[in-house]
Amino acid sequence: MDKGAVDFVKESFVVKKSLNNNVLIVDHQKYGEVVLIGKGIGFGKNQGDIIEEQSYDKMFVLKNQKEQEQYKMLLTDTDSEMLEAVQDVISYISDQVEQPLNEHIHIALTDHITFALKRLQQGMDLKNPFLIETKSLYPFEYNLANDVVELLNEKLSVRLPEGEVGFIALHIHSSISNKSLSEVNQYSQLISQLTEVIEDSLKITVDRDSVNYLRLIRHIRYTIERVNSGETVSEPEKLLFLLKKEYPLCYNTSWKMIKVMQRALNKPVYEAEAVYLTMHLYRLTNK
Repeated sequence: MDKGAVDFVKESFVVKKSLNNNVLIVDHQKYGEVVLIGKGIGFGKNQGDIIEEQSYDKMFVLKNQKEQEQYKMLLTDTDSEMLEAVQDVISYISDQVEQPLNEHIHIALTDHITFALKRLQQGMDLKNPFLIETKSLYPFEYNLANDVVELLNEKLSVRLPEGEVGFIALHIHSSISNKSLSEVNQYSQLISQLTEVIEDSLKITVDRDSVNYLRLIRHIRYTIERVNSGETVSEPEKLLFLLKKEYPLCYNTSWKMIKVMQRALNKPVYEAEAVYLTMHLYRLTNK
């Protein structure tokens, strides 16, 4: 959280451990153990030293004991230059989003970028199979992640592969939405699976850059969110009958997709969704 986000009423911090020149683990009488980040804040600091609240740039509280230990281990094992770069891009993300981020991003993104750079040094390029789906599902997060990759490339003199934009976009969305990364990943994986159903059933190759595909993906995203929240949609019976009669292949494909969604989400998907999916599928097959 940014300085000023919490009213400390002129309270100070007691140093527990200096992890590097820019990061301290400190005790606060109200919030317990917290992490302070600031340029040179850890230089020459020893256990028991007092830190005034004005001297730090960022502070966050890791309430979960396991996360505290995980982050401390990460900081100890992470190169200070890289750690500073990651902290800078998290600050950049926070400024662009203009809302509180889930503080788990400090752990998740530090861990991910550390691993990505190790792979890069070893000459490995981990492909991102859901890059197009991620870009279509989360355009704001994707554009922000693209900026983050450019910043990291500049700060660390590296060239991260394009797939990293997609991975970082998912971390950003996870932090904004307060959803776990596995839940966020589920959307991309499910949409990829549904696209395979479309191609197999309609005997087509979907143009994943087309406007109609992007519209379909966004519709599926909102369908998933409606299903998860239990929201119902009205069922246009006359249109349902017409589509079933005029476009039976698209209609049958829409039901195959609904069954896949029901299995993946373990929740019922309302019949009305078949109408909207059928219309999207018709657009896909009639460019």
